[in-house]
Amino acid sequence: MSNTYQERDVYIAIADPTRRKLIRLLADSEELPLYELTPHFQIGRTAVSKHLAILKEADLVTNRKIGRETRYRLNAAPLQEVKDWLSFYEKFWNERAILLKNILEE
Repeated sequence: MSNTYQERDVYIAIADPTRRKLIRLLADSEELPLYELTPHFQIGRTAVSKHLAILKEADLVTNRKIGRETRYRLNAAPLQEVKDWLSFYEKFWNERAILLKNILEE
């Protein structure tokens, strides 16, 4: 395939703490422009924009233009894959905790 656009893996996208913070900020708002997101970080506007681009490639963020301003919105649907993956390990550790509790009570 000679597609120049590659969809980024959601796990790679959420691996970075800056991107996780962006997801959190967008989850708390309906939509935010770049100039409102940037002050929450100790990095420049260009770096925040690059992080948003990675989130967009993973389909975690959508954007729309209003005049000269670009507004960003969270698309949480891809996070369901992460939730499903983690739920297996949650069950695993819950079972281990119950087993440990039973051993300690004996």
